[in-house]
Amino acid sequence: MTAHADVIDLAQRLIRCPSRAGIDDYGPVLGVLEDWLSGRGLPYRRLHGGKNAAVGLLIEVAGGRPGSWWALDACVDTAPYGEEAAWSFAPDCGEVVDGWLRGRGAADSKLAAAMFCGIAAELHERARDLRGGLAVLLDVDEHTGGFGGARAYLADHDAVRPAGVMIGYPGFDEVVVGGRGLWRATIAVHAASGHSGSRRTTPGAVSRAAHLVRLLEEAELPGADGEFPLPPKLTVTSCHGGQGFSVVPDLCELGVDIRTTPGFDAPAAEGLVREAVGELDAQLPAPRPTTLTRVAAWPPYRLTEDQQPAAALLEAARRQGLTVRPKTAGPSNIGNLLAGEGIPATAGFGVRYEGLHGVDERACLADLPAVHAVYRRAVLGLLGSS
Repeated sequence: MTAHADVIDLAQRLIRCPSRAGIDDYGPVLGVLEDWLSGRGLPYRRLHGGKNAAVGLLIEVAGGRPGSWWALDACVDTAPYGEEAAWSFAPDCGEVVDGWLRGRGAADSKLAAAMFCGIAAELHERARDLRGGLAVLLDVDEHTGGFGGARAYLADHDAVRPAGVMIGYPGFDEVVVGGRGLWRATIAVHAASGHSGSRRTTPGAVSRAAHLVRLLEEAELPGADGEFPLPPKLTVTSCHGGQGFSVVPDLCELGVDIRTTPGFDAPAAEGLVREAVGELDAQLPAPRPTTLTRVAAWPPYRLTEDQQPAAALLEAARRQGLTVRPKTAGPSNIGNLLAGEGIPATAGFGVRYEGLHGVDERACLADLPAVHAVYRRAVLGLLGSS
């Protein structure tokens, strides 16, 4: 079996093992990987998070000479299937049709996980010639947003901290070298409860929350800042309050997501929300002040084209004859988590795809040889064995 056929075969087996975040047991999909790795004598171990739950698999290939460690990262948990009746093929079929690998996770990111396993297997055979080492992180807590595999890897005292990470998200024309950060919070909006038929006209919590939503969405945000090509963005993502028709609710909770930039960071995002909250409480007083609870904050990041590992990946693509451009992504990703730890990361270069997180997800296998060659060349260059 050729190297690419071996990668495709492993990816098919992974797709046929459902691993939807928060739905499926991850034991079977990790078992598929462990069987494959054991058969090739590769060193690996499971990573565990809260309540000792498995959150990932870590492969470690130690070089024979001193040097920095680098990491490849791909998730093997997936988004849910959604409405299965809308798919034109079974979400877990793992079939190859007309050069496309079909099924949930084909694009994000079981094909990349299989490819990275293949690279690790090759390097294991020539490990004594390498400087430093290569880690391959296979995360099964990525689509939850918890990034438990990455967190467990960074917290593992037995793992060498990587000098940089390349994440195998798909997309053939771009190397993602940065992303907006995020600041997320829940806001508890209070009011006096009552009966909807009462003569009293004091606004309830839902009405006050609606007023706050208007204040937030009318708030002025700056544009793109200097070399960072994207502006910040504010979105109210959830609203929960009230029950039935006859009761004026005393609590309504909002979820707010702000994508941050170097010129509009987490403190600026929090300041904007607190200003709107203060304005709400001044305009529409309530028995209790509106409260804000921060849920998460990750910094924005952007690697320069000469900063590793972006430089290695861009150069490898150029030497492979590909025309790719560095891109700063709008959505946040594991790269933001790594940036908060001071670890540079690229967050995307891979095969073309369709239906990612939607129906009929599939990945273009015609791109696999070139993508495989680019990552292989980049890794060997970073490990001093190009």
